[in-house]
Amino acid sequence: MLVGVDGSESALRAVEAAAREAAVRGTGLSLVHAFVWPLLKVPLGPSPYGPPTGGLRRQAQAIVDTAVARARVTVPDIDVAGEIVEGEPLTVLATLSRSAALVVVGSRGAGAFTGLLLGSVAVHLAAHAACPVLVVRGRERPSGPVLLAVDGSADADAAVAFAFAEAEARGAELRVVHAWTPATGPADLTPLFHGTEEIRDEERRVLDQAIEAAAASRPELPVERRLVRGGPRPVLLAESADAQLLVMGARGRGGFAGLLLGSVSQALLHHAECPVAVVRGEPVERSD
Repeated sequence: MLVGVDGSESALRAVEAAAREAAVRGTGLSLVHAFVWPLLKVPLGPSPYGPPTGGLRRQAQAIVDTAVARARVTVPDIDVAGEIVEGEPLTVLATLSRSAALVVVGSRGAGAFTGLLLGSVAVHLAAHAACPVLVVRGRERPSGPVLLAVDGSADADAAVAFAFAEAEARGAELRVVHAWTPATGPADLTPLFHGTEEIRDEERRVLDQAIEAAAASRPELPVERRLVRGGPRPVLLAESADAQLLVMGARGRGGFAGLLLGSVSQALLHHAECPVAVVRGEPVERSD
């Protein structure tokens, strides 16, 4: 499991969450600080006018050491390692995600502008990482359901297995939510040819089919199914109020082709009241 650290309090919250997640999964934890200064050709050692313990390199090591200590305080027996990797954070973490099972980041980094709800690293990784991304935001709750958003899209289908595994590992109920509306826009003529009840029944089938195989493989896991009439953004934001984790696909079935991160996913990453895991249906293609 991979965690990006930068010395911010948000990143240290991510370290704590990742340590607990690693303990549940029985895996080790890799804490990485992306060290951009060598690329800018600036002095990395202590200043001749300052203390011998100063300098950017030692500052970076202090960030990593603090993160490692926080992880070990959170889960004393965890297998944790810290590393400084030269490069800018977006590239470093996206590249390392290719060999990680999960990337965990805080919602805002040390360089975030005041007033921003979500940092650029979190947004970039949610769109480009090669594995699921957990963004630690909102309130962290030891209890409450794992919330899974489904809509019949390929990315939502990929999120199903992740959510079932998370709920089982946490010993939590899984709440599966599918938000629906009779029409998707002014030109949608579906309600003219099909009654609202028929549309509701079809959306119920979308929900049931999305989790059918996963539910059959884990019959002992408590699963609540909620079919809620309304837009996915307000519905899922409301549902996140008592959840310990929200799991969703990167793009829904209504997204524009070519977008790596849908508008609903972006809204929930910014405003959900609990940590959010974003799962992609297919690996992101990159040109190296």
